[in-house]
Amino acid sequence: MKTNLRELMAASGVAFGTSGARGLADAMTDLVCYAYTTGFLQHLESRGKPAPNNRAIAVAGDLRPSTGRIMEAVARAAEAMGYRVVWCGRIPSPALALFGLERQIPAIMVTGSHIPEDRNGIKFNTPSGEILKEDEEGIARQVVEMDDGLFDSAGRFARPGPVARIESVEAGEQYVARYVDFLGSSALDGLRLGVYQHSAVGRDMLARILEALGAQTVLLGRSEVFIPVDTEAIRPEDVALAEQWAQEDRYDALVSTDGDSDRPLLSDERGRWLRGDLAGILCARFLDADAVCTPVSCNTAVERCGWFREVRRTRIGSPYVIAAMNAATAAGGRRVVGYEANGGFLLNSHIERQGRTLRALPTRDAVLLILSVLLLAKRERQRVSELAAALPARFTASDRMKNVPPRTSAALLERFTTGSDVADRRALEAVFGALCGEVRTIDRTDGLRVTFGNGEILHLRASGNAPEFRCYAEAGTEERAKRINAQALEILASVMR
Repeated sequence: MKTNLRELMAASGVAFGTSGARGLADAMTDLVCYAYTTGFLQHLESRGKPAPNNRAIAVAGDLRPSTGRIMEAVARAAEAMGYRVVWCGRIPSPALALFGLERQIPAIMVTGSHIPEDRNGIKFNTPSGEILKEDEEGIARQVVEMDDGLFDSAGRFARPGPVARIESVEAGEQYVARYVDFLGSSALDGLRLGVYQHSAVGRDMLARILEALGAQTVLLGRSEVFIPVDTEAIRPEDVALAEQWAQEDRYDALVSTDGDSDRPLLSDERGRWLRGDLAGILCARFLDADAVCTPVSCNTAVERCGWFREVRRTRIGSPYVIAAMNAATAAGGRRVVGYEANGGFLLNSHIERQGRTLRALPTRDAVLLILSVLLLAKRERQRVSELAAALPARFTASDRMKNVPPRTSAALLERFTTGSDVADRRALEAVFGALCGEVRTIDRTDGLRVTFGNGEILHLRASGNAPEFRCYAEAGTEERAKRINAQALEILASVMR
C-alpha cells in the first residue's frame, strides 16, 4: 500500500505547524503516525543521514493520554525500516533532543506541547537538531509504502508489533547532569522555590535539577489529569494560583513548564508570572549573548535595552529562530541565542564559564531560562521583580480566540491585505482607530503586526498549532497592554460574526 504524505496530511488534518506535526488525537491514527515517521526517515536517508552504521532512533513522549499509543506507532515504523529504537520514556523535549545530538541519531518526541488534551503532535529531530522548514517540505513530498493488512479500516494496527526496544534512562540523566556539572552544586544556595508541577512531563526532573544546585523546593499543584498550560497565554486560574501560593508562603520565585517542558514559566517573589519575551532578554543578558534571534511578536525591549550587538527578527516558530541563529553564527556571532514569546530559549553556541562548558542546544529549553534568570538575580543581588522592572518600559499581553477555523482567520487577515498600503491603513484605523489611533507601519513578516502613532502595537495571526486566532499587544504599561489586547479580541470577535 503506497501513501502520498501530502495527500494524507490534507485528508487527516494532521499537518506541520510552528513546531512539528499536530492534529486531533483521534485523527492521529496508527496509520497516520506510522506514515509520518516513515516519511521522516526516508527524507533523512535521502540526505545521507543517519549514517548506515548508526541506525538507531530515540523515542520519548509527554504525559497526555494519547501519547503512549502514538509512541508505539512511531516505534513500529522505525523498526520496520530497520532502526534500533531507544525507548527513552516520558522525558522533556529538550532532554530527548540533547540525547539525539550527543549520539548523532534522529529523535522523535510525541507531544502536543501546550495544546488541549484532545490534540497531540510529533516533533522530529535530525541527528543535528530540530527539523527546519525545508525538512518539513521534504517529508511532505515522500511517498511511503506500508504492508497490506497492517492496519484495519479505522487506521488502527491490525496485529501486535515487535517489542525489541532498548529502554534507556540515559537521556534524562544526561539532561540533569548538563546543568549540575556546568553550574555546580551550590549555584542556587539560599533560594526557596515553588515548583508548579501540574501535568508537565519534566515536573520531577525540574525539581531534581533545582535541588541538585542547592535550592530548597516546595512541590505544588501536581495533577494526574492533563492540564494545557500555555506559557504564552497563561490561564487566569494559573495567575490566581501563583499569587495565592506567594501569599501563603515565602518563595524567591515560582517555576514551571508547559506539557513537554520545553517552555518555562517563572514568577517573581510576588507570584507574578514573567512574560516569556522579557525573561528571554534577562536570560540572554546572563549568558552575555552578542547576537539574539527572536520572532517579530516579541517585546521591543530587546532592542531598546542596548545589551546586544545584534537582534534578528524572524517569523514565529522555532525553525525560523534556528535558521536565523545559524545565519548569525555564520556571520561571526560568538554567543548566539534565540528565544520566543512563550519563553522557549535556544542556545546556538557553546558557553564557557570558569573552566566548564555548556554545550549548544539549539532547541527550546525551559531549564536554561529558569536557571539563568535566577542566577542573574543572585549575581546582581536583586529580586526577580527588580530585574524585570529595570528593563525598558515596554509591556506585552497576548491571548487567543479558540475554535476559529483557518479559513476564518485567513478571511479576517485578507480584509487588511488589499495590495494598497494606504487602503490597508484606512481599513485598520476603521476597526482599531478608536482603540489605538492612526497606523504608523504595517509589518507582514508573520500575520499582521501594526504599529500605531502612539507607539502601541497590535499583532494578529492565525495559530500554527491549533484552530485559534492569536492577538499580541505591546504598550507603555502592563495595564494598557492587557486592556488593548482584551478590547482588540472583543473587536475581532464582533468582526468575525
